[in-house]
Amino acid sequence: MKSEIEKVLTMVQEGKIDTDKGSELIQVLQEKELRAAVKPLSYTPHTSSNYSDKTLRIRVVSESDNVNVNLPIKLVKVVLAAGHNIALKIPQSEQYVKDIDINLILEAIENELDGQIVDVKSANGDTVSITIE
Repeated sequence: MKSEIEKVLTMVQEGKIDTDKGSELIQVLQEKELRAAVKPLSYTPHTSSNYSDKTLRIRVVSESDNVNVNLPIKLVKVVLAAGHNIALKIPQSEQYVKDIDINLILEAIENELDGQIVDVKSANGDTVSITIE
């Protein structure tokens, strides 16, 4: 993707496209990469032991920070609600977790769902995705 963005920037620099069009193209490329990295939500029956070996992946992408968290499902089931309550009380993390529906995530885990659970994009371009893989 880096080379595609570089091509867009070169086109802007050479005057082939204006900065608004360049910005739009770069945003489309970034969204395309995010969609490619996240599988769609689907139900796949698993035996409990196999499903508990999966990972909950949380991705936050913003202009100033990128956060990647990978947690084993076994751990998630034990500490998810407690961790969310703690994160809400920490000013630096509150803005990232206040809109996450923990009950939805717990329900997805209980129903052994695979794929994307949460996909949020803010007005300023920040994205949050939560996936079970």
